[in-house]
Amino acid sequence: MRKYLLFLLLFASLYAGDKVEIYASKLTSHNDIINAAGGVSVIYKDYVITANRAHYDKKTGELELFDNIRANSAGKYKILGKYAKLNLAKKEKLFRPFYMIDNKSDVWMSGAEGKADDTEIDIDSGVVSGCNPIDPLWTMEFSSSDYDTESMWINLYNMRLYIYDIPVLYTPYFGYSLDTTRRTGLLKPSVGLSTDEGFYYQQPIYIAEQNWWDLELLPQIRTSRGSGLYTKFRFVDSKVSSGEIKMGYFKENENYFLNNNLQNDSHYGFNIKYDNRDFLNLWSGYDFSGQSGLYVDINHMNDVDYINLASNDTENQTISKQVLSRINMFYNTGDQYIATYFKYYQDLSLENNDNTLQKLPTLQYHYYLDTLLKDHLLYSLDVKSNNIQRQINKKVVQTDINLPVTLQTSLFDEFLNISYTANLYMQHSAFRGNDINSTTEYRDGYYARNYHTFKAGTQLTKAYESVSHVIGFDIVYNKSAWNQEMGFYADEQEYCSDINNKASPECEFYNITDIDNAAQLQFTQYLYDKKAQQIFYHRLTQRVSYSSETNRYGELENELDYKITSWLSFYNNMFYNYDQNAFSKLFNKVSLHNYGVDLQLSHLYKDNFIANDTQRYTSYLTSSVEYNYDRHYSFSALYNYDIELQEKKSMSIGFMYKKRCWDFGIKYSENNRPVLTTNGGASSIYDKYIYVTIVLKPLMQPSKNSSFITYKLPNKQTN
Repeated sequence: MRKYLLFLLLFASLYAGDKVEIYASKLTSHNDIINAAGGVSVIYKDYVITANRAHYDKKTGELELFDNIRANSAGKYKILGKYAKLNLAKKEKLFRPFYMIDNKSDVWMSGAEGKADDTEIDIDSGVVSGCNPIDPLWTMEFSSSDYDTESMWINLYNMRLYIYDIPVLYTPYFGYSLDTTRRTGLLKPSVGLSTDEGFYYQQPIYIAEQNWWDLELLPQIRTSRGSGLYTKFRFVDSKVSSGEIKMGYFKENENYFLNNNLQNDSHYGFNIKYDNRDFLNLWSGYDFSGQSGLYVDINHMNDVDYINLASNDTENQTISKQVLSRINMFYNTGDQYIATYFKYYQDLSLENNDNTLQKLPTLQYHYYLDTLLKDHLLYSLDVKSNNIQRQINKKVVQTDINLPVTLQTSLFDEFLNISYTANLYMQHSAFRGNDINSTTEYRDGYYARNYHTFKAGTQLTKAYESVSHVIGFDIVYNKSAWNQEMGFYADEQEYCSDINNKASPECEFYNITDIDNAAQLQFTQYLYDKKAQQIFYHRLTQRVSYSSETNRYGELENELDYKITSWLSFYNNMFYNYDQNAFSKLFNKVSLHNYGVDLQLSHLYKDNFIANDTQRYTSYLTSSVEYNYDRHYSFSALYNYDIELQEKKSMSIGFMYKKRCWDFGIKYSENNRPVLTTNGGASSIYDKYIYVTIVLKPLMQPSKNSSFITYKLPNKQTN
C-alpha cells in the first residue's frame, strides 16, 4: 500500500508508554516500514529532531534519520549530524558524525560518533572547546568522552590541550562542569617559578558532599623552600548563621631556613570566623523579642609567613605586623543594649606578646536616648568596663560611666535650635600584677567630673534652578564644672596631661582628656542636584578655648568633598595646629572615572608633635589606575610609597586581554613584606613577581586574583 500525505501524525506506543510523533509533507508506508521525506520533524520525549528523510520500523522500534539532522533537547543543548538512529524500545540514540553545543555555556563538542541514553552521551574520538568553531583559539582533543546531561558534567579521556595548533598539556583524564553546581573535584591549579624558592605548584581539592558545608584542601610545594598544606572549611549551620575555619602548616627546607636567617623553620596558624544574627533564640529555645548577635574572628599564627605562604600572589600578602582577634556578643531591645567584646592583639614583629595589652573582655550596658516633657528632655546612660590585661607587668580593670541629660527646644519658628546638656562622667581603675620592668607604682583610683554643654544651631535650605543649597551653623560651648581625682589619677594627672609624655610607660593606662571652657564652631554646606545627588560638601570646625591663654585656639579642621563633574571628584581633610604653626594632618584624594580610566590617587601626612616619638611623622602615597581601552584590552598599575621612610611598599603594572572564550594577562608586581629573623627583630623582603593569567572560559571562571603561572624574581632583604 502506498500513500502520499501532506501532513502525518503518527503515535507509536512502546513498552514504557513513550510515544513518538512524526510530521512530514510526504510519506510512504509498506507493511511495518514507514518512509518520510520533505521536512521531517520528530518529537520524542524532550527531543525535537528535524531531518531531510526518515525511516521507521514499527516492529523493531528503530527510527533512522538522514541528512541535515538537528536535535534540540529541552532547550538545553543542540545536536547536529548526517545520520541518526533512535531505538525507541531500548531508549538509545546514535548520531554520526556527532556535534553538540550547550546553549547555556556555549561549549561545543564534535566527535566521530555519539551514543545517548536517557541521561548520558558517549562520544568517540573528538574535540571540545568554548571558542568559535571556526579557527578556535583553544581546543581539547580526546579519545573518548561521556557527558551527563542531568549533572552537566563532562569526562574527557586522553585529553590534549591545544592553543591554536600548539599542544600545551596532556592528561589521561580531565573532568569539568558546564554549570556552577557545587560538587567535589579538583579546582584550577596555580604554578610558578622562583629563583630562590624553586618550582611552585598548588592544587586545590574541593569537597562538597552536602549542601551545608564544603572543604577545600590546598597542598603546595616550593621545591627549593619547602611544602605545606592549607585547609578551608565553610559551613552554614542555620538560616541566620555561617562560619569558616582556616588552618595551615608550612615546613621550611633546612638550607632555605638557614640561608635566610629565619626565626622559625615552620609556619602555622588558624583563622576562625563565625556570624550568628540570632544566637539567643537559636540556642536557648526561647522567643526573645530583642535582637541578638554573635561575631567571632579569631586569628593566631607563629609568624607573618603563615599568611604570605597561603598563596603565591603578593596582592594577598600582608604588610601589617598586627593581628587582631575579636569575639563580639550583644543583645538589643531598642531601649537597652547589652554587649561584651573580647579583643586580643598579636604583634608579629615580636618573639612573644607577653607584654602586649589585651582587652579580655569589655562589658557594656547602654540605655538608649529617651525623652520626657514632650521631647524637650533627653537622657541616656552608658557603662563600659574594660579588663585590660597581659601576661607580665601591670593589668587594670577600667570602668567608664557616662550620663548626659539634655534640655532642648526651638525658637523663631524652628529657625534656631538650642539645647543644654549636663554631662556626668566617671572612670575607676583597679590595678593588679607586678611591674617587672619599671619602678612605677600604680594605686587604684577614680576620676569624676561634671561639665556643661550649651549648643545653638540653625540650618537653611534654598532651591535654585539646577541645584539646592543647604547651609548649617552650630556653636557648642563646653564649660567645666568640677572634677575630682584620687589615687592613680591624682598621681599621674600633671605628668600625663603633657602631650610629650603620652608615649611614656607611666601613661599607658591614663586616657583622660581634659575638658576646658571652650567653644566649638562648625559651619557646613551642601549642594545637591535635581536628582538629590550630592555635588559638594564642606565642613569647617574651629575650637576656641577660654581657660588657657597659651592654647587658645584648637586645631582648625577643614573637610571638603567635591564632585567636580560626574566623573571627577576631590576629597580633602586637614587639621591645622596654631601652636605649632603647622598641619597635624593632611589627606587628599583624587578620583577619576571616565574614558575607560579608573584612577585613585591619595596622600596622607600626619605629625603628632611628640618630640621623642620615633614614629612622629607619617607621609604615605597610594595610587592605582585601571584603563579599559575597549572591551578586549585593559591595563592596570599600582604604586604605594612611604615618603617618610623613603621606602616603596608595593607596586604592580600589567595588562589583560579578554575574549568570549578566554582571558590572557601579564602583570609585574613588587611587595615589601615583613619577616621574623633570628635576632628577634623585624626585617622586610622585597618580593618581585611576574604573573601570567590564562582563563579558558567557561572551564575556568575569571576572578580578581586568577593568575595561573607565577614567576618570582630574586628578592632583596632589608633590616
